[in-house]
Amino acid sequence: MGARVARVQATPWRLALGWLGGVTAAVVALFHRDALAMADIWWNSSTYGHCLFILPIVGWLVWQRAPELARLVPQAWWPGLVIVAAGAGGWLLGQAAGVGFARHLGLVLMLQGAVVACLGPAVARGLLFPLAYLLLLVPVGDMLVPPLQTITAKMCMVLLGVVGVPARIEGVFITIPNGYYEVAEACSGVKFLVAMIAYGALVANVCFRSRAKRAGFMAVAIAVPVLANGLRAFGTIYVGHLTDGTVAGEFDHVVYGWVFFAAVMVAVMAVSWRFFDRGPNDRWLDAAALQPVRPVADRPGRIAGLAGAVLLLAMAPLAWGSAIAAGGGAQLPAHIAPPDVPGWTRAAEVSHYPWRPRFDGADHRVIGHYRDAAGRAVDLAIVVYGHQAEGREIVGYGQGAVDPTSDWAWTDDTRAPPQGRAFRISAPGPVVREVVTFYRVGRTTTGSDTRVKLETLRARLLGGPQRAVAILVSAEQPGAAGSARPAIDAFLTALGDPGALADRMAGL
Repeated sequence: MGARVARVQATPWRLALGWLGGVTAAVVALFHRDALAMADIWWNSSTYGHCLFILPIVGWLVWQRAPELARLVPQAWWPGLVIVAAGAGGWLLGQAAGVGFARHLGLVLMLQGAVVACLGPAVARGLLFPLAYLLLLVPVGDMLVPPLQTITAKMCMVLLGVVGVPARIEGVFITIPNGYYEVAEACSGVKFLVAMIAYGALVANVCFRSRAKRAGFMAVAIAVPVLANGLRAFGTIYVGHLTDGTVAGEFDHVVYGWVFFAAVMVAVMAVSWRFFDRGPNDRWLDAAALQPVRPVADRPGRIAGLAGAVLLLAMAPLAWGSAIAAGGGAQLPAHIAPPDVPGWTRAAEVSHYPWRPRFDGADHRVIGHYRDAAGRAVDLAIVVYGHQAEGREIVGYGQGAVDPTSDWAWTDDTRAPPQGRAFRISAPGPVVREVVTFYRVGRTTTGSDTRVKLETLRARLLGGPQRAVAILVSAEQPGAAGSARPAIDAFLTALGDPGALADRMAGL
């Protein structure tokens, strides 16, 4: 009799978990490209290697809560579909705008929504932290690189001033009397910060009960890696000041890496240990408080209908995107060539350091080198996309005037021309270039990455011209005190409307 009662009580869980497993597998299959793309990032990017441990950790967190969860009765809950719909909408926006982060976040939200919808509010509250922890599967750290580079560089300047080392900063480049250093992307400390956020969130939940203590621990977990990375970068430059660049490089390689991160973690834990207030035998949740009245188990048809609704919501953005994409891209010319520019003649490249913008997946790309009667040299790069898609976006990480695999790095923004953006980039030497960039998407000419994304989003959601063109005008700075901007401005005047040039290059 007892075994029979156990089987009857287990039936609601078997039914709910069966449908949840089927829905989860179907959603992952529908969006397998995004799932595989995230897994590829976790496996191949050192910044997100910690994501490989997120799913096992979530499994462990659920296992710890299993005894109390078993006392709850899962129930299909229609409001959970709101989370699924939010995820589907986010995925569609990400697909339209070519933003991988939005697609990946949308996929995770759809899976979280499926759990809430199939298991109900009581179980969802019991699984609140494990479900929220799944958000750390989304690779979202690249956007932190530029501000972290700037923070690290400024910290170095402050500390160098404290120890009396004369230094000059230009963007992320720091010059001292016997050396020239770049706070590169790899030196930003983003990989440690992102991993520390994941570790800190886990410790805050496992080791603390007080919300104030959790918040305090997370603040420390975020601040310490940033400060420690700035101290490490300063130490490298200071060693270079006392010795030479070779010794500084060896010092940096010794202290930089996961050993450094482990030391930071140990320091944070050592300081925080005495404040832990969760006992090893404390319950993770109170089933009676989550579900005071035991509800009647769902009918099989109810959860089946809700599972079907989850799948329909997940399929909707795929269907919409396919319908818009059926319009195809623009018909492009067979080839393009640098235009003739009045007052300027085509010439051989003159450069102290090679420069090539990076635009992966472009249908056409060409670069021309020009000189005027005064001997001023300017480079013109033109890139054309018939349409944008995954891996071939005109604006994105690694795309544009600075190839992250090269020695060029952004320095600072300068005065922007109408409908464009202007900035300086630097390479070892130092060699400094000014670059003016224009983008043409649809009927809009702009220098704003955000505006490009919005225009691309509009065209891919509502239909319209899909082609996109980038025009980059660049020149080397003539000497330490000179400026390349007069030559660039003169060339732009002779070139005319960049939007009209973009349309011609796209065959319009």
